[in-house]
Amino acid sequence: MSEQDDSARLTARLTRLEEALAVAGDRIDPAVVSQVRQIDDQVRDRLALGVDHTVVALLGGTGSGKSSLFNAVAGFDFAQVGVRRPTTSQATACVWGTRGDALLDWLAVDPDLRIERESALDGDTEAPLRGLVLLDLPDHDSVDDRHRETVDRLLPMADLLVWVVDPQKYADDALHSGYLRRLVGHEGAMLVLLNQIDLVPAEQQEALIADVARLIEADGLTGVPVRAVSARTGDGIAELRDLLAEVVGGRSLAARRGAAEVGDAARLIAAQLAESEPGDTALEVSPVADRLAEAAGLPAIADAVAAAVRGGAEPVPSFVRVQSGTVEAARADWVDHAVGTMPTRWSAAVRDRVGSVATMRQAADDALAQVAVVVRRSVAAAVCVVLAAVCGVIAVMMASIGAGQVLGRGRWTDVLLPEGAVALALAVIAVVLLVTGVRARRRAAVRRAEQVRQTGRAALGTVARTWLAEPTAAVLAEHRRVRELVAAAAQD
Repeated sequence: MSEQDDSARLTARLTRLEEALAVAGDRIDPAVVSQVRQIDDQVRDRLALGVDHTVVALLGGTGSGKSSLFNAVAGFDFAQVGVRRPTTSQATACVWGTRGDALLDWLAVDPDLRIERESALDGDTEAPLRGLVLLDLPDHDSVDDRHRETVDRLLPMADLLVWVVDPQKYADDALHSGYLRRLVGHEGAMLVLLNQIDLVPAEQQEALIADVARLIEADGLTGVPVRAVSARTGDGIAELRDLLAEVVGGRSLAARRGAAEVGDAARLIAAQLAESEPGDTALEVSPVADRLAEAAGLPAIADAVAAAVRGGAEPVPSFVRVQSGTVEAARADWVDHAVGTMPTRWSAAVRDRVGSVATMRQAADDALAQVAVVVRRSVAAAVCVVLAAVCGVIAVMMASIGAGQVLGRGRWTDVLLPEGAVALALAVIAVVLLVTGVRARRRAAVRRAEQVRQTGRAALGTVARTWLAEPTAAVLAEHRRVRELVAAAAQD
């Protein structure tokens, strides 16, 4: 991948993070937003300066020999060493090649503390390092706070971090807990140098190097090279220069370090998000509709409609206005269930976005006012009752005629076959019609009551969806968008 491709890819990742912050708004901790924006600005500034220079920072504690190592790599004494080292909290820089002033200005290196390494006298001996900017940083464990401030400022701006440790203090907690453990993910832009190896007996050197590597792995850093050098005797210096030349001539470390910084920014935002959003079932509004319906008296009204359709004389009551306490409790319970384990700021955003208690209460009253309460009795049932009555009257008439004939003639057989059979058939039909009418009336009562119940619940369900589910779904969609952007930005 070319340096231009590296820059384009990094820029795209930064753009995704910017969009994520824009969508998330105040649902991301302002301190995190500030950190991410600082990383964004820093990486963009570094890319804008070009990637034809590689910034290598020598970092270490007091007595580690950073300055001596700096001079050994440079090939002359420029950084002051030991007790002669000035108390300034600024960094010293050595540049191989030219056109490094803009980069050094960005790094805020004092012009008096800069030097260009190559000259006509060097011939081509320094050409492999052309493009290297070597920084000698103050001691990170200095009693002067300004030294640590300089280290903390320049550390994320360097392309390669070279940690210089010595045989006596390589396990210092100020190094491991203060810096190395916070740099997980930056292994590709790190190197550890065990300086002063000449002070260690030859038979112990290999074990010492292994112990340094073990501590680094214990910090969570994997694949970080550990090299032994001696600035005093020159052991390992040639190999170190070769390694730096390989770094300068290889894939842009500026892009690699920038990628690690962007990864850090993505993780900062990801820590403000849930791993996923609540499922669709969390937005189900039926429980809210049921509670509001009960509070408004919908079940009682439906039962009254059924009684009226069946023929009852009791009047059908009107809907009761839902009490604020009921709405507040239903709203709070629903939101708690809907947000689940969402982070606090996102949960608060849902609570701010859904309808207020007053709004939902008024909406519920307005919705129920539109519900038609129909108490009209069944036409089919009425027809059946009328027909049953007619058949009953005719049956009685036929039975009376037959009875008169029996009394006049005294013969039952002349009457029972025609008139009696007709009267009996009509009586049976009347009973069947009456039973059918009663059943039709009951079915109509159930149907009318269910219609009122369903219409009322549907109206209240619409209120809950409009003022609870839809605003919540919008917040969750924004959370999903932010999460997807961050996941995309995290991919190197």
